[in-house]
Amino acid sequence: MTYAEFFSEMKAQFMEADISDITEHLAYQFNIIGEASGIFYVEAKEGKLYVEPYEYFDRDAMFTCTAETLMKIADGKLDPIKAVTLQKLKVEGDIDKALKFKELVERKSKHKK
Repeated sequence: MTYAEFFSEMKAQFMEADISDITEHLAYQFNIIGEASGIFYVEAKEGKLYVEPYEYFDRDAMFTCTAETLMKIADGKLDPIKAVTLQKLKVEGDIDKALKFKELVERKSKHKK
């Protein structure tokens, strides 16, 4: 899988999340290592979600993992907190805001069902 294919899949998945009631600003950068390596960001702003293939310097938290790990998290097959304890996901930055990433994933997976 190429980075472009991976990013397209992740963007489609994240855009399924209903965040219309999230009023705080959340900005996450994802550093993908290994196959399909690259950088993208997810930003929740004024109840809308933005997913772009760029580095985000004003981020709240930065996640580093493989494409496979992030796909498992996005699919609801791997809890992000468990991924950190298994050392499959590295987190830097505001831990409180980083923990809200799990809520975004859950909103996406609930919307899918």
